[in-house]
Amino acid sequence: MQLYKPATFLSLVLMIAFLPCRSQTTDSLTARSLQSDTLRSLALQAQSVRKSFPIRQLVAPTLMVMYGIGGLESNTIQKINGKLKEEIYTERMPGKSNIDNYLIFAPAATVYGLNALGIKGKNNFRDRSMIYLMSNLFMSGIVFSVKNISHELRPDASDYLSFPSGHTAASFVGAEFLRQEYKDVSPWYGVAGYAMATTTAYLRMQNNKHWLSDVVAGAGIGIASTKLAYWLYPKLQHKFFKDKPMKTIAMPSFQNGTIGIGLVHKF
Repeated sequence: MQLYKPATFLSLVLMIAFLPCRSQTTDSLTARSLQSDTLRSLALQAQSVRKSFPIRQLVAPTLMVMYGIGGLESNTIQKINGKLKEEIYTERMPGKSNIDNYLIFAPAATVYGLNALGIKGKNNFRDRSMIYLMSNLFMSGIVFSVKNISHELRPDASDYLSFPSGHTAASFVGAEFLRQEYKDVSPWYGVAGYAMATTTAYLRMQNNKHWLSDVVAGAGIGIASTKLAYWLYPKLQHKFFKDKPMKTIAMPSFQNGTIGIGLVHKF
C-alpha cells in the first residue's frame, strides 16, 4: 500500500492563518476547559521558541539512517540482511499479512483517542495536528526522494523502492508523536507507541518487503522528522503570527511534476 507519492522537495513557503470566530456556549465548563488548553499550549510554545536546535536529540536517528545507508554498500550489513531474511521469511515462510498497512496509524490514533477520553497531552487539537502534518511532510519528502535515488531492490524483487521503508518511517513518526505528547504524563505511552512501530517494522520484513537496513533507516527518518517538527512549529508560529492563533496551515510540495498541498484546519 503506497501511503505517499514520491516527493523531490518539501517547502514551507505558505502558511495561512485565520482569526478564530467568536462563538457563545451555554456550557461554561467546556468553555473554561478550552481556554485552559489554549493558555497551556501558548505557554509551552513560548518555552519552545527559546530552545536551540536539538542536535543531541538527533544523534540516535542519524546513526540509524547511517546504518541503513551502509546497507546499500557494506558487505557485512548485507550479510546481516540476508541472514535475517532467512530467519524471518525464508525458513518460516509465513503467510502475508496486511496488518502493517493499518498498524502504522495506531500510535497517532492513540494520541487523539486519549484526548477524546479526557487524558490531555502536551498540545491542543490544532497545534498537535499541525505538528503531526509537518512531521509527515518532512518524512515523506525525505523517504520518497531517497527511494528514487537509492534504487534498491526489495527482498521479494517486486520493485526498486526498498530503501528506506516508508511504512516504518510513518509508524515511527506516530510513535515519537505519541511520546512527545504524553511523555510528561507517563513514559509508558511512548513505550507503547514505539512497540507498535517496531512491530510494523518487523511485519515489513516478515512480508518480505524490506531488509533490516531499510527499516532501521526508516525508523531514524520518522523519529528525526517528528523531533524537527516539534522544534520548528512554535518558532514558525511565533515568527509569522506572534500572538495570533493559527487555525489553518497549508504546506505545498512538488511531487513528480505535480504541485500538491497538505492542509489542516481547525473549525
